[in-house]
Order: sequence, then structure tokens, then C-alpha cells
Amino acid sequence: MERLRRYERRGVRYMQDESIAATVDRLMQSPGGVMVEDLRAYLQKSFKGYIALFAIGFSAAFPFTKQIIAWLIDPSRLPDDVSIIVVTPVEFLLLQLRIAGAFGLSLVVFLALVHGAWKGSKNEAVRSRLSELDLQVPRPAPALIITVMSSLVLFSIGIMYAWDGLTPMLLNYLTTDAQQAGLSTEWRLSGYAGFIINLALASAIGFQAPVVTTVALRMGFVERASLTMYRRHIWFSAFVMGALLSPPDPLSLFLVAMPVIVLFEFALFLDRIMRPLSDPSMPRA
Repeated sequence: MERLRRYERRGVRYMQDESIAATVDRLMQSPGGVMVEDLRAYLQKSFKGYIALFAIGFSAAFPFTKQIIAWLIDPSRLPDDVSIIVVTPVEFLLLQLRIAGAFGLSLVVFLALVHGAWKGSKNEAVRSRLSELDLQVPRPAPALIITVMSSLVLFSIGIMYAWDGLTPMLLNYLTTDAQQAGLSTEWRLSGYAGFIINLALASAIGFQAPVVTTVALRMGFVERASLTMYRRHIWFSAFVMGALLSPPDPLSLFLVAMPVIVLFEFALFLDRIMRPLSDPSMPRA
């Protein structure tokens, strides 16, 4: 009897395994599964090329890292009575490696996105999936050009906002606060550089809110009514993003999150004005 039960359990397990295998096979034969398989093959084929590209970007950027660090710690950019120190023998070298690595990784990501988008536009599975979803994909000209240019302009404005606005104000505030408590203001090189880079990155990403919102609305990923309904959740998400990307102080969080919220609301306002011009049947509200 016990042996019979074991055979029955093995049979049930075999049927379950066969059912799972059949389900996986059916999913892989669907348009989404074909896209995943094509993506896997594309990454396997391009992996060595991306490694070589990273090495090229890293090697090209490394000789300039000393000048970049010297520019960051220029005394004219620091508050009064602040000195930059290194506390380990390899701290300066590690920062050089981080900067060069970030440049190499950025180069790889940028070219991978461009090449992947170009390959994806010619992939039959991607085209089939887009036709099933009935997405309103913008034509390369002029919508795509305007989107890319707007993203680059907003990225640059975000960097300028962080460098010329946030950084001096926050450094002065934090320095004054520490000095009033009777503390000496000696900052680690890696901590200071990370503070500035995180601020710049958070601002540059946050300033993409109008582009993301407009593209999502125009391509039909989301309805305007849904964005309006979940406005508070989006505001909260902006503060969460600010907390993750900005330095860990409340003032930095507020100064990073507020522009995101303002730009998001501006995108909704602009969409409400511009949509009736392109489609008179659409209401303004």
C-alpha cells in the first residue's frame, strides 16, 4: 500500500511538472515570450561588445578624473572654514575609479538604449505586440526629436539647478549649522563628492517629470483622469524618490521633490491646453 501511494505521488508530481513545462512553453511561444527570447539572444550577442565599450569609456575618462576632482574641491566653491580631507590612503584612487566607471557605464547605457530601440523597431515580435496593445507610437519626426531634445534640455536644467542653486545653499546651511554647534568642518573627499553627485543626479532625473508625463499621456499608457485621481500618490512618490536619490537631510529632500511636483503639474496643465488644439473633440477638463 505504501509503495502504491509513492507511485501515485510520483505520478501527480510528474503531471504537475509536465503541466508547468507546457505552460512555460506556451508562454515562450507568445509574442511576449518571443520578445524575451529575442532580448536574451541580443544581450548574449552584445555582451562582449558592451564590456569592450565600458573599457573604452573607462580608459578615456580616467586620465581626466584628477581635473574633475580638483574642479569639485576648488576653494572658491567651498564655504568658509571648510577643508576637504582623505582618511584612507586609497580614497582618492577609489574616487577616480568611481568617476571613470560611472562615465563608462553611462556610455554603455546610452548606446545600449539607442541600439536596442533601433533593433526593437525592426523586431517582428515587438511590432506584433505594439499592434495588439494599439499604442499610439509617435513618428520619429518631429515628435521623437522634440521629446529627446526636451529631455536633454531638462536634464541640463536639472544639473544647473543642483549646481548653482541647491549645492551652494545646502553647503552653507549645513556648514553654518555644524559650526554653530562648535564642530570643525572637515569633510571627507568621497562624502563631499557623493553629496554633490547625488544632488545633481536626483535633480536631473526629477526634471524629466514633464517628459515622462507627456509621453505617457500621448502614447495612451495612462489616462489624464487617472493621473488626476492619484495626484496625491504621485506627490508622495516624488518625496520618496527625493529621499532615495538626495542626501539624507530634510531640506535636500524638499528641494529635490518640490520641482518634480511643480513640473508634473505643469505637464498636466500644458496637456489640458494643447490636447484640444490637436484633437478638437477632446474636452479641456
